[in-house]
Amino acid sequence: MRVDLHCHSTASDGLLSPTALVERAHGRGVQVLALTDHDTLDGLPEARDAAHRLGLELVDGVELSCTWGGATIHVLGYGFDPQAEPLVKSLDDLHRGRWARAEEIGRRLEAKGMPGAFEGARAVQRELGDSENAPARPHFAEYLLRQGYVRDRAEAFRKWLGAGKLGDVKQHWPSLAETVGTLREARAWISLAHPYQYDFTRTKRRKLVADFIAAGGHALEVVNGPQPAEQVGVLSILVREFGLMVTAGSDFHGPSDWSELGLYRAVPDDLPPLWPRFASADNALGNKETP
Repeated sequence: MRVDLHCHSTASDGLLSPTALVERAHGRGVQVLALTDHDTLDGLPEARDAAHRLGLELVDGVELSCTWGGATIHVLGYGFDPQAEPLVKSLDDLHRGRWARAEEIGRRLEAKGMPGAFEGARAVQRELGDSENAPARPHFAEYLLRQGYVRDRAEAFRKWLGAGKLGDVKQHWPSLAETVGTLREARAWISLAHPYQYDFTRTKRRKLVADFIAAGGHALEVVNGPQPAEQVGVLSILVREFGLMVTAGSDFHGPSDWSELGLYRAVPDDLPPLWPRFASADNALGNKETP
């Protein structure tokens, strides 16, 4: 059973429309797919239609932004009630915050001699498939590349958009505890996304996991795309220590050398997967449960 519980479409910062994403996943043999766009559910109806047509099981998913220890953290939610009032309100707040953030990135880049950055990033976004969501940093990176300000997208992040750079605009995200609480009120299953991507010491990462559990989280994303085996091993130790479940996914944003739908390092056999808790019995992964 090929499962992918982490990917993004043009509804947030992915390069493929929800339909194209589902079609690509199906073509690669993925049978259970969670679309986890950043801070939005807008891509889910289109993805669900495509999945139904192809006979692929689509799990409602989302990747919410929050803060912990002064850093931006991402939390994955699955199988939730999309109409739950706390979730609807939180997504609306995040939506407005992302627009303000994108406009500020544009202003900062323009002040450094790169005029029209916001409008250019929005144009890139529209080319991929128009969305009512704000352009994200990958859209700005593509604009900077097209205008000749950088040699490639990697340089755009290294010089202008990456952590600590000019375009790394801090936003008032809700706290980790608030975000987990919001997802729990929506009856979601909750996983901490890519815990090794945060620039933490081992002690601080362990504290993050402990606080995530205390807030009501269920699982760790032990495998995120072609993550190094050593990192998978460290996260697996935390899963065993804290008695958590695990998730895994490609974190696919678009065709690239870095990730591909359904492709990620194997999850250790002794770790309990989260996906049987919300995948349908039709896929022989177990019955749905309520968190």
